[in-house]
Amino acid sequence: MIKVSDTAKKKVIELMTDDGFDATNDFVRVGVKSGGCSGLSYDLTFDNKEQDDDKVFEDNDVKIIVDKKSFLYLVGTTLEYSGGLNGKGFVFNNPNANRTCGCGESFSL
Repeated sequence: MIKVSDTAKKKVIELMTDDGFDATNDFVRVGVKSGGCSGLSYDLTFDNKEQDDDKVFEDNDVKIIVDKKSFLYLVGTTLEYSGGLNGKGFVFNNPNANRTCGCGESFSL
């Protein structure tokens, strides 16, 4: 399961609304793909369609959808949002990652 912090929830709802999605019915799709300076990178998009190999769950009133392959890398991750002076954006706190890059957008196991 992926957890969603309160600050991430607020930002997700704001961005979904701006992009024409309905946060009560649509999903945040979280995935992992090859790339980034540490080998794997996070992929975060909005979606309104569930695929056959997706796992769907909800935390903090945010519906999350993850393909089965990515789910193995993301179990226990918390999605947070940082809006501080050092940069803005979503941050993945992934307990499965052995190494992350400085920007927090890629990791390795």
